Amino acid sequence: MIISPHNPRLKLIRALTGKPKERREAGAFLAEGVRLVDDALAAGWPFEYVLYSAETSARGKKLVEHLRASGVDVEEVLPDVLRSVGETGTSQGVLAVLKLPQAGCPQSEGLNFVLIPDQIRDPGNLGTLIRSAAAAGAQAIFIPPETTDPFAPKVVRAGMGAHFRIRICSLGWEEIQSRLSGLTTFLAGAEGQMVCWKANFQQPLALIVGGEADGASEPARNLANMVVNIPMPGKIESLNAGVAGAVLMFEVVRQRSEA
Repeated sequence: MIISPHNPRLKLIRALTGKPKERREAGAFLAEGVRLVDDALAAGWPFEYVLYSAETSARGKKLVEHLRASGVDVEEVLPDVLRSVGETGTSQGVLAVLKLPQAGCPQSEGLNFVLIPDQIRDPGNLGTLIRSAAAAGAQAIFIPPETTDPFAPKVVRAGMGAHFRIRICSLGWEEIQSRLSGLTTFLAGAEGQMVCWKANFQQPLALIVGGEADGASEPARNLANMVVNIPMPGKIESLNAGVAGAVLMFEVVRQRSEA
């Protein structure tokens, strides 16, 4: 049992809650809470280790048993010590250190639905976009520069397990462009020349959703083949980026289901 807050495993967890550089150097990220850790196990995601405390629920204790049976390195921690490194307001008594994805990013061959969240800096918005993309059947998410780290703890929590179900790649704009060959790129924007309901989303496509504060970046605009807008009869200036992205992604689903 871990009883000291200076334990090396706890030190790594503190580092992983910080800057993206720490996560990249460690090749790891955090998943906190029974549901997230259970989702990672169900998806076959590679674990470094899992820490738990006696405070965890009956479901948490059952999960710990499954983790051990699956060969995952599991260790108990004093409740107050585990709470001291957790990111959530109310600890569920289970925290996993997971390996960052190592496989290469998919090329354009075989892709027909890609999300590009551009200049999305709010972790909740990015997590919502990742969750919606996974739910809508997108095959990959390309994270450009200036977008927050998709494996930051708050983004992972907002994604609600979607990180384990869709490919997420951080790329420069030139790399993104090279992977979009054969795809039509749509940019969401209030000034869009076409209403999204009339756009052809049945074709292979990439969808760029820009941040609320600054909109889409210049590289994103240069990459776009068409700018589409979401009609808002209520005359609200703009939608939350997570909401706007979800509306557009499920319009892709609607059109393709009717094809």
